[in-house]
Amino acid sequence: MTVGHLTRQKSNFLSLLRFQAKTKRSLLLLPLSFSKPTCTFSSNSDPNGTFLEKAKRVMSLFKFCSTMKDLKQIHARIIQLGFDQDLFVLAKMVEFCSVQGDMDYSVSVFDRIENSDGFLWNTMIRGFGKTNQPHKSVVFFKRMQEKGELADNFTFAFLLKVSGQLDSDKLGKQIHSSALKHGVDSHVFVRNTLIHMYGMFGEIENALQLFDEIPSPDLVAWNAILDCHVYCGKFKEALDLFLRMLQRGTQPDDATFVATLSACSSLGALDFGRWVHSYIDNIGFGSIVSVSNMLVHMYAKCGAVEEAYETFDKVKEKNLVSWNTMILAFATHGRVNEALALFSKMLETKLQRPDGITFLSVLCACSHGGMVDEGRRYFDMMSKLYHVKPTVKHYGCMVDMLGRAGLLEEAYQLIKSMPMKCNAIVWRTLLAACRIHGNIELGEKVREHILLVEPYHSSDYVLLANMYASAGQWNDAIGVRETMRDRQVQKPDPGSSVIGKSSSDWVGYKVNYSLFSGWFIPL
Repeated sequence: MTVGHLTRQKSNFLSLLRFQAKTKRSLLLLPLSFSKPTCTFSSNSDPNGTFLEKAKRVMSLFKFCSTMKDLKQIHARIIQLGFDQDLFVLAKMVEFCSVQGDMDYSVSVFDRIENSDGFLWNTMIRGFGKTNQPHKSVVFFKRMQEKGELADNFTFAFLLKVSGQLDSDKLGKQIHSSALKHGVDSHVFVRNTLIHMYGMFGEIENALQLFDEIPSPDLVAWNAILDCHVYCGKFKEALDLFLRMLQRGTQPDDATFVATLSACSSLGALDFGRWVHSYIDNIGFGSIVSVSNMLVHMYAKCGAVEEAYETFDKVKEKNLVSWNTMILAFATHGRVNEALALFSKMLETKLQRPDGITFLSVLCACSHGGMVDEGRRYFDMMSKLYHVKPTVKHYGCMVDMLGRAGLLEEAYQLIKSMPMKCNAIVWRTLLAACRIHGNIELGEKVREHILLVEPYHSSDYVLLANMYASAGQWNDAIGVRETMRDRQVQKPDPGSSVIGKSSSDWVGYKVNYSLFSGWFIPL
């Protein structure tokens, strides 16, 4: 191939890119018209159009494609114009099918291709990873190997992500081994995906080893290892990593702050969270909604409800998560009136439509405040006015609310009317209410239901035994304890809690705030 030929190819490619700015003008020349919601083709065509002009027209069609019916009509035009073997055009079709969740059509297109390349194989593998059939990505990888097509770093990155989706550590390790054999395990995409995958499997040591082998980790690698530690419950170590990242001079982004603040909220590390908040304000990340929402959540989890609301109030463009987080913060801290007032304010703005989480927070507030009539009203409003289908959690909140109010029979009938199978948690909530209100007869019936769902949970036996003891039925109480012993039901190990540690304590050594004096306002 001559240099002149390469130059002409480059010129054609640049012309195709420049065409993106002239789409509207080109469409006037194209014998194709779109209608809503589908597209239709006119019968007139320009058989004398050059290859480049036809390529421009074909690629422009995808901008106006919104349904599979549109895509199938575009596919017909692609065949008419002779682009049915053009790999770049077909890759766009596969990508659209993956977004629509219809990879079967992609397979039918792919199987007609005479000479597919690695890029198209990768597009198919990635496409299946985005659907509810991620296992078919592995099937296509095997087909790819059988055809003698070489896998590259993108292939392995997509497959490692699929392994995590399938929760298959065996498959993930096989793909890791294959990546090693192909010499791409140290590639940045592959390495970062490996770290994330092992973290999702709970193998934090492997994830940390892979991370430590990177000479100069980029921001994506730092975020991946931070997420792994938070996901695995290693919150203290996550904060330690965050400080290491700052000491290395890596500038965090919104994903970094979300992971770090999540660790703070789980630990109750309020001082550390405030310190991170000062950094966020200094570098101007406070206007990012996801970061602001996480700050509200962190303050609420640490018990600083006033600071949570102050942060929430400063968010200019609140999304549904913002409202839900603050309503739930008020509800869980017993500030029922404020929670319901905020919910009413949200409805008045008409900017956000409440979802299942919103109503779960509202019902939680009603339950904590003993507001039975309001709870019933909101429960009806959820399905009738906003068409939100109640889940088992919503029913659980209603049972808790009715149980606290002593309306045990109504709570029992509500459970019996549930359209889904009731879980042990909801039954146990009613059992606890029966114990508080001394309703032994109903408590025995509830316990029978629990035994069918979860027969070896110690708290159910303890609740019933205490219920008998409170009523003076000592023989029955002893009988329950003996049944518990005969079935070898064990009480769980006692838990532990930590309150009021400073931010320095969470990372295992005293933080030298002077290291960050250029970025932070020390608290």
